[in-house]
Amino acid sequence: MWPVGLLLLLLPLTSGRQVGKCSLMRQLYRYGVPYNELPDWMCLVEGESSFNSKAINPSNVDGSVDWGLFQINDRYWCKPADGRPSTDLCRLPCRLLISDDIRYSIACAKYIRKQQGFSAWVAWNNRCQGVKPRVNHCFKRRYRNSG
Repeated sequence: MWPVGLLLLLLPLTSGRQVGKCSLMRQLYRYGVPYNELPDWMCLVEGESSFNSKAINPSNVDGSVDWGLFQINDRYWCKPADGRPSTDLCRLPCRLLISDDIRYSIACAKYIRKQQGFSAWVAWNNRCQGVKPRVNHCFKRRYRNSG
């Protein structure tokens, strides 16, 4: 009985943090994502992590791990804590990609987008090409006219 109780105490530490859709859209826009790209980013995040900022996928065939909202791969983009090889192109520790401060994830994802386009993400390729979720309901009129 004691181990089950201990497990229940630990669950909140390992569960994810759901990021609100409108909150995420406003943060993406605030950190330089063009308004017309927001539907692509929102579809991508829904497909990759279901808006879970703590999402970790350790099941890649090559042994690499995908981290955070955008499921950023540690073989190329961030530095794993366990010393596995990485090109660390975003120049940050992977653990920052699952922090509550999503600026690091946004900055790295924007860099990946700049280098490889949205096609760098499997979910975008499989689910998002040509799909445009509504985003205007999350913005006041002043945002829509300036983007």
